Amino acid sequence: MKKRAKYGRALALAVALAVSGTFMTSVIGEAAEGPKEASSYTIQANNEVYNKLDFNDEQEREFASRGLIAAPEKLEIKNAQGKVVWSQAAYAFLDKRAPDTANPSLWRNAQLNHYYGLFKVTDDIYQVRGYDMSNITFVKGNTGWIIFDPLMSVECSKAAKQLVDEQLGVFPVKAIIYSHSHIDHYGGVRGILDMENPEQFIKDNGISIIAPEGFEENVVSENVYAGPAMARRAAYQYGVLLEPGEKGRLSIGIGMGQSTGHTSYISPTDIITTTGEKRIIDGVTMEFQMTPGTEAPSEMNTWFPDKKALWVAENCTGTLHNLYTLRGAQVRDGNKWAYYIMEAQSRYGKDAEVTFQAHNWPHWGNKVIKEYMTNTALAYKYINDQTLFYMNQGLTQNEVAYKIKLPDALQKVWYTRQYYGTVAHNSKAVYEKFMGWYDANPVNLNKLPPVDTAKKTVEYMGGSKAILERAKKDYEAGKYQWVAEVTNQIVFAEPKNQEARNLCADAMDQLAYQAESGTWRNAYLCAAKELRNGSVPFINSGGGEDVRKKMGSELMLDYIGISLNSDEAQDLNFTANLNLTDTGEKYLLTVKSGILVYQKGVESPEADATWTMPKEGLFTILSKNKEMQQKFHQDGNKELLGKLTDKVVIFTPFFPIIEP
Repeated sequence: MKKRAKYGRALALAVALAVSGTFMTSVIGEAAEGPKEASSYTIQANNEVYNKLDFNDEQEREFASRGLIAAPEKLEIKNAQGKVVWSQAAYAFLDKRAPDTANPSLWRNAQLNHYYGLFKVTDDIYQVRGYDMSNITFVKGNTGWIIFDPLMSVECSKAAKQLVDEQLGVFPVKAIIYSHSHIDHYGGVRGILDMENPEQFIKDNGISIIAPEGFEENVVSENVYAGPAMARRAAYQYGVLLEPGEKGRLSIGIGMGQSTGHTSYISPTDIITTTGEKRIIDGVTMEFQMTPGTEAPSEMNTWFPDKKALWVAENCTGTLHNLYTLRGAQVRDGNKWAYYIMEAQSRYGKDAEVTFQAHNWPHWGNKVIKEYMTNTALAYKYINDQTLFYMNQGLTQNEVAYKIKLPDALQKVWYTRQYYGTVAHNSKAVYEKFMGWYDANPVNLNKLPPVDTAKKTVEYMGGSKAILERAKKDYEAGKYQWVAEVTNQIVFAEPKNQEARNLCADAMDQLAYQAESGTWRNAYLCAAKELRNGSVPFINSGGGEDVRKKMGSELMLDYIGISLNSDEAQDLNFTANLNLTDTGEKYLLTVKSGILVYQKGVESPEADATWTMPKEGLFTILSKNKEMQQKFHQDGNKELLGKLTDKVVIFTPFFPIIEP
């Protein structure tokens, strides 16, 4: 272990995937044809970035590297089976000038996110950065540690804690604080409390697990309903199909990417409900600021008055964040986001000497902090307000996305650059929030499905051969977005047309190389890889059991309803009393035309069946485990539970995206 001077999310999907016991973590096989070299147009576009931005401004780099105490020369974290679940060694290639195949701005961001190790933030506050997508923070009290956001994977948080123990000494954990309800901020908690029964250990030792109001509800519900779909889309966003490299995966703005170890969960013991609430733990005073509906539905900042240090969770980072994340999620509120940042500045800004957060690096100095928080708020407020400005002049979602640009002054600020979120797709989020999917053009009320549209488009354009001849010319002219769009029409009309697939992939290579957003780069390159090699599902066992146990009965019933193939169950009609023995809850289930609805606290003497089971028994329906169902007490028609189970579909996180 020695000092280093060189370069050293998220998925909140574990709940839904725990139902099917799957998680996409692997990469597809060797490519028959790899990514292309950068074209002259791409080289020119990337070279122009140097003229647009001030690469001599190294404040962010200095902040990213400041306070390094120690780091391993080579960081690779492995699971119990010896598989690498997190690696910074894979990014050693970053220690040079950006190649032609990478946007120089994104390359610089990747370099900054490649700094890793144990860092001092201020007196008694330390962070281990670069050990996962997020940071883990250690605040020293009189006798032990208060730990913020214990990473995504158990293996990663355990390695981070070991680094702290080696460098700063072994002290007991006094509290764990979850800043918000995304898995990269709580999933590694068992790596900090490494024992068979952490809940009992927490109780016996008086350890507080603190979280904002609504935390657990959002942990187990935010991504359940669309979880498998989000998991598949997240494979594109986080680039899990890609290897790191000059033509592959770089950073995603908030970190190098997602770890692939086991996830865990421990419930909070102390809930913060109101801004201004304080806790004094092990001699450390903390004041909390609620920021719901910003980067997460349940989120909070923390002020340390004795240290003049402000923890800003994920509300301020080293990049423009997402009002809409590409994996799919409910739209976030840019107006609220800006409001809560400015509220934090009003409450704590005059005294703050350092801000630090769950991703990227701290910012030091009162003047710098005020500017940092104001600029971040301005970016989200501008996207929100200017989208509405153009919307009220009749511009549609796509038109706004192409028109809206941050003001020149904000474009030159490194921490508001578009490494994770982009102005374009964030503006679409605002449009969606206020206006929905419909652009008011009746032609778009009932558009044809993609394959039908593609077949007619190819037919009207004179067939795939004619399209490809023109598309090749446009590719040579650097019109990559159009080439990708038009050749993808051929792919949907003629999925086996490899010439079209390859040209579409070539165009997306160039779009990727020019992209400043790491998530856009990943999406383009993943699509290109699948076009060349085919879409191949690879799934692996996940670690969502801790979260699964926290799913409420109604959430589980809702998910059963989602999992029902109602179109094939239209003849399924019955009512059933459901008695849950461990929770004492009673429900009357009604299935009519294959649609499930329920009433809580209601029983019917005329029900066709009565099922008595523990809450976990509901998972036997979702997992189609009829053998286990035989152990439950059933009165009335004993065939109905099995018939319901027969019509349930087990979702897996795989389906085609770039092809039909």
